[in-house]
Amino acid sequence: MNRRRFLATSVAAGLSAVLCAPLKRKQPNILFAIADDWSWPHAGVYGCQFVDTPAFDRLAQEGILFHNVFCAAPQCSPNRASILTGRYIWQNEEAGTHASLFPTKLKVFTDMLESAGYTLGYTGKPWGPGNWKDSGWNRNPAGPQFSSIQYDRRPPQGIRNLDYAANFRDFLTDKSENSPFFFWYGASEPHRSYAKGIGIEEGKSIENVTVPKFLPDHPEIRSDLLDYAVEVEWFDRHLGDMLKLLEERGELDNTLIVATSDNGMPFPRAKANLYEYGIHMPLAIRWGNQVKSGRESEKLISFVDFAPTFLRAAGLDVPEDMSGMSFLEHLLSPDSGRSREHILAGRERHTHARPDNLGYPSRCIRTDQFLYIWNMKPDRWPAGDPEGSGEPEGYHDIDGCPSKTFMLEFRSEYPKLVSLALDKRPEEELYDIQNDPYCLNNLAVDPDFQDVKSSLHATLEQVLTETQDPRVMGNGDIWESYPRFNRMRDFPGFKKQGEYNPEYQSR
Repeated sequence: MNRRRFLATSVAAGLSAVLCAPLKRKQPNILFAIADDWSWPHAGVYGCQFVDTPAFDRLAQEGILFHNVFCAAPQCSPNRASILTGRYIWQNEEAGTHASLFPTKLKVFTDMLESAGYTLGYTGKPWGPGNWKDSGWNRNPAGPQFSSIQYDRRPPQGIRNLDYAANFRDFLTDKSENSPFFFWYGASEPHRSYAKGIGIEEGKSIENVTVPKFLPDHPEIRSDLLDYAVEVEWFDRHLGDMLKLLEERGELDNTLIVATSDNGMPFPRAKANLYEYGIHMPLAIRWGNQVKSGRESEKLISFVDFAPTFLRAAGLDVPEDMSGMSFLEHLLSPDSGRSREHILAGRERHTHARPDNLGYPSRCIRTDQFLYIWNMKPDRWPAGDPEGSGEPEGYHDIDGCPSKTFMLEFRSEYPKLVSLALDKRPEEELYDIQNDPYCLNNLAVDPDFQDVKSSLHATLEQVLTETQDPRVMGNGDIWESYPRFNRMRDFPGFKKQGEYNPEYQSR
């Protein structure tokens, strides 16, 4: 069976929360579908010409399509922890950095739903990467695993050999008929690596690709984007099969279905960066007659808002220590619910990309018009050190990929774009998103924007102080101490996998 036929047929197989009074309605099922490394606006319903997403588009057409949704961190595990806790990454201790621990003192909405009678399950990628066992959990914070059903014939290279939809069917068969459910569908796609050239092999047209302006417009980049598109479509096909399963069981209209991604696309200046293509996420939500179909929303939504929204939808109170705020009322009525004036996001360590296992701490605030980024250690390389790891390319906070290799090889032909992706950055960055959505023109030193910059910095610092970010409370080095359980490279200094760095632990 060739790849095209396999792909076409195998799947067909304000910031403090308030306590809210329970809602008087039947508890809905909740299906939370989250891709891995998928940026807004790469879906058909957003007008993208090189990605085909009929299932996501259906949710948007039969529910709400969101245009201004932002993850809490442009990285897998910190952002997934924020989804589960409803708290910013700097409130989640070890879980706020990549591939570390998840302290059991952090309360997660999944446990709260289970205590209220929900049956939980997940397939694919839950919270992670990281080590929940050594933290004291008896299971992943996302819930019990349903990932036993795999394909008899492996998918193309880079696509996980896991039949997500079949495992969801297994979960539905296994659960009690009388209990509502929360199910986490965590695809590993479109995380790298990709089968190089699979997009063109699948018949996709290189002419249809819209290349973000922070990347070189070259056939090598366009082909890489087509390969990424194939894996986005893999996520979407399984989502479509899950919708069919719900229809067959008569559960579709009583299921709150949320489809999104954990962080931006795995390309230079996107994933692991606080720019638009790192934190701006796709989101479509369907919920039967509860949500009017065909709506589009421009409201600012943060991923810390998912937990309180799910709890409210289930008729439960929202804990006071959640920083997110429910947008349930906005789902139910276009003119209802509180509105955000801004969202906040941040990042710490991504991979082992610097000597002594240091991270690149940054925080940002995003309004309807502006994105302000505070790079707290501007002396460090944002994409990782160029050399010193014992590996040829360096810049390890960018996933290894053809686009990265191309930019390194042809640096002299695209000096500005390569510099934006790789070189050190100033402490402050300011972008007018309405006029510069690709974040190319830093206005932080422009005299005409000093008032905007100062106001955004003051608001950001105020909220970071209110939410007790160690980086502004005088103990920011604690972030450098947290263990990393994924691969360690041969950089100088501390490099003990799974251990705390004692030099920074005591500061």
